[in-house]
Amino acid sequence: MIVSHLSLTDFRNYESAEVELSAGPNLFVGSNGQGKTNLVESIGYLSTLGSHRVSSDQALIRHGAERAIVRARLEHGDRQLLVEVQLNRSSANRAQVNRVAVKPRELPRYVTSVLFAPEDLALVRGEPSTRRRFLDLLLVQLSPRFAGVIADYERVLRQRNTLLKTARGARITDGRLSTLDLWDERLVDLGSEIIEGRQQLVERLRPHVTEAYQRIAGASHRAELALQLSILGAQPDDDAMGDDDAGVAMLSTGEIVEGFRTGLARVRRAELDRGLTLVGPHRDDLLLVLNGLPARGYASHGESWSFALALKLASAAVLRADSALGDPIVILDDVFAELDEARRQQLAAAIGDYEQVLITAAVFGDVPAPLAAHTVRIRAGMIVEDDHPISGGTSAIEPGEVP
Repeated sequence: MIVSHLSLTDFRNYESAEVELSAGPNLFVGSNGQGKTNLVESIGYLSTLGSHRVSSDQALIRHGAERAIVRARLEHGDRQLLVEVQLNRSSANRAQVNRVAVKPRELPRYVTSVLFAPEDLALVRGEPSTRRRFLDLLLVQLSPRFAGVIADYERVLRQRNTLLKTARGARITDGRLSTLDLWDERLVDLGSEIIEGRQQLVERLRPHVTEAYQRIAGASHRAELALQLSILGAQPDDDAMGDDDAGVAMLSTGEIVEGFRTGLARVRRAELDRGLTLVGPHRDDLLLVLNGLPARGYASHGESWSFALALKLASAAVLRADSALGDPIVILDDVFAELDEARRQQLAAAIGDYEQVLITAAVFGDVPAPLAAHTVRIRAGMIVEDDHPISGGTSAIEPGEVP
């Protein structure tokens, strides 16, 4: 699958833009702050319904505008799709596919992408919540039904936490909280499904991560993954320097359910004291191991970058194997500036056979020549060629066109 044409209206710093894209590598070049990342961010939004830079859609709407519109023409074999989303300041977002209204949450069914950006260094060096989000976004792309499972789990979690806080404030003892047992069952049902989905995903990612890291950094290095489960006693959110082997296991469906129930019973007193749910997939972590040591505490800056890249390349490989849409769109946002020459060449080789790769760079020379065949230059929210604007006139679509 490729994006053959991208249209933006009032998205980030673009009043309007029309960009033709080709199969293979596409390089966006421009000084920092000119709008390169905004272009690829818009495509990433279509596949994840979120930004890799901000948590709110409001920041994606150009200052002074009431709405932003992203429209992409997709091609997969002989099939073409027109995918559009309208982000609104004061009302719900709207979307359409081939001019037919759909719910925005359905868009990822039509667009798959894997984006790597400087912020993704936090996958290795950041908090467990960053790695949990990485797993869940990929899980939803592979199986969209998990979006509903995760949303239901988060709703139950909020309700259970509210009950625990109320109990703490009223000094209610464990024996008088029969309502909590009802929430426990729902939490276990939904949470066990998420844990099992993540386990299967980690198993699928593991060989691809090992291979991708070795392609980038050399065959003498070994990158490995493991899922740390709070239901088995791991506490990654409470003790980042704890036992890295705690809670690491591959469990069957029945073992997950039983372990979840046992874990809730084990921490019931602590939960009542803190007013907080202390076990479940919202407290798990993805353990990254490099040459036998936890990457978070021991990997150098270059090794951390390589591990983060390996995670994203592994994601692309898994999506490629599963998706009926063909290859995911691979997006590399300002990545090559952080890599030495050897790693640049290895990365270029690793992504060279994907159907479409989008790359941003501030310096043209940072990007290996094979990836620069189709170059688009960006300046101040305009697409330019030989310092003259060639785009930026008409709106991508009129606001009224989105139902």
